[in-house]
Amino acid sequence: MVKIISRKSLGTQSVYDIGVEREHNFLLSNGLVASNCFNKSHSTAYAYVTYQTAYLKANYPVEYMAALLTASSNNPDKVKNYIDTCKKMGIRVEPPDINRSQIDFTPIGEEILFGLSAVRNLGQGAIEVILTAREEAGGTFESLADLCTRVDLQIVKRSPLETLIKCGGFDCLNPNRHQLLDDLDLIMTWARNRAKERESGQINLFDMFGNNDKQNDKNKNGFDAVPSAPPVEDFSLQEKLKQEKELLGFFVSEHPLDSLKQVRNILSPINLSDLAGQPKRNLVSAIAILAEVKPITTKKGDRMAFVQLEDATGQVEGVIFPATYERIQDELQQDARLIVWGKADTRDDKLQMILEDVEPVETAKIVTVELTPQQVQTDSENLKGILRGQAGGKKGVKIPVLAIVNDGQQRQCIRLGADFWVTDRQVAIAALQNARFKAREELVIPKGSA
Repeated sequence: MVKIISRKSLGTQSVYDIGVEREHNFLLSNGLVASNCFNKSHSTAYAYVTYQTAYLKANYPVEYMAALLTASSNNPDKVKNYIDTCKKMGIRVEPPDINRSQIDFTPIGEEILFGLSAVRNLGQGAIEVILTAREEAGGTFESLADLCTRVDLQIVKRSPLETLIKCGGFDCLNPNRHQLLDDLDLIMTWARNRAKERESGQINLFDMFGNNDKQNDKNKNGFDAVPSAPPVEDFSLQEKLKQEKELLGFFVSEHPLDSLKQVRNILSPINLSDLAGQPKRNLVSAIAILAEVKPITTKKGDRMAFVQLEDATGQVEGVIFPATYERIQDELQQDARLIVWGKADTRDDKLQMILEDVEPVETAKIVTVELTPQQVQTDSENLKGILRGQAGGKKGVKIPVLAIVNDGQQRQCIRLGADFWVTDRQVAIAALQNARFKAREELVIPKGSA
C-alpha cells in the first residue's frame, strides 16, 4: 500500500479511463504516477454490498438463491447455472406447479418452487389470469377442465396450456402428460361451449331442480361430461425431459443422466468438469448427452463434426475428425445419451475433447466372466494373461470386464481395473471361452431399467 502525497497535471497521457470525466493522476511517494484511482467511497460501497450478499447466502441460502433465480428468470443460461449451484448446495428446485407456483421463484422450506415467469412461451398476461383464477375465484384447480372453465381462453390460449403440461405444471393433477395433451383441444372446445351457454342464459336440468346431492353437484358443475381422448401411455422419461429442456432451456425435474448410476459404477467415467485436469494423451471416457451436432465439410471434401457434450457438471465441445466421423456418424443423434471416449485438448485457449469413439448408453455392452471361488484362487493369473492379450494397446478403446464370483449361495460383482479391459468383445469372449471360462456379453443397462 502506497500513500498519495500530492497531485499534479501531466498533460495529455495515454491512460485507460475507468469512467471519470477528468484526469485524476496522483503522484505516489515512490515517485510513480497512479491514474484514475478507485476512490474510498466506491471501495466501501462494494465491500459493504459484498458482505451483505455473502451474509445472506450463508444464513438464508434458500431465500438468497430464490432471489437470484427470480432476478435472472429471463436468462435461461443464468437460471441453469443457478439451479446447478442449488444442487451443489443441497437445495432442490421443484418443477412448475399449476396449483402452487407464483410468478417468481418461491422458497418453501428447504426447497425452491419454480417461478412461472421463467417458463418460455407462457406470457405475463396468461400468468396473471391463471393466478387470479386460482387465488380469487375458487382456490386450487381440480383438473385441466376446471382450469379451462375458470380462465379466459381468449388470453390463456392453447400454447400456454401446452407449455405448462409439457414442463410438468399439471403433474399434480394428472401425471400422464401425453393424455393431457391429447385431451387439451377437446377440453378447450367444451369449455368455450360452456362459456357461451352461460352468456346466453342457458341452464342445465340440475340447475333447475337445485339438488344439493353431492353426486348431482358434480353433474351440476358438468365435469362428468368432460370429453376425453382415447387412453394413451405416458411419454417416456427421456421424452419428458427433452420437452422440459425445449421449453425451459434446461432440465428441472431431473437430469437424463441421473438414472445411470449403475453405468457409472461399472464404467468409472470422468465428469466433463474434470476434463481440464486430464493428461492430454490419456484416453478417458465420459457419459454425456449430445446437446448439439454441427457436421462440416473440410477443404479436402471430408466430413467431420463439432458437437456439444453435456452432463450434470458442465459442457464441453467435442471434435470428431473425418476418419472417426465416418465410423460413428449414425450414432450422432441430438439428445442421445452416449458413452464417449476421447482425449483432452486445448485450441485457442479453449478446452475440447477429441472423440475417438461413442456408443449409445442403451446399447452399450460389457464382458462378464463368471467365476467360482476356486477359480479365483487357481486361475486368476491365466485370466489376467488372456485379458491383457485382448487390451489392444494404450490407444485402443477399452470395454469394461466384470467378474462375477458365484459360490452357489450369493453372487459378488467385481469391476476389473482398466488394465484388464478389452478392445473387441467378441474376440475376448471367444478367447475366454476357449480357456473354459464362462464369459458372455451383457448390456450395461438391463432392458426396462432406464
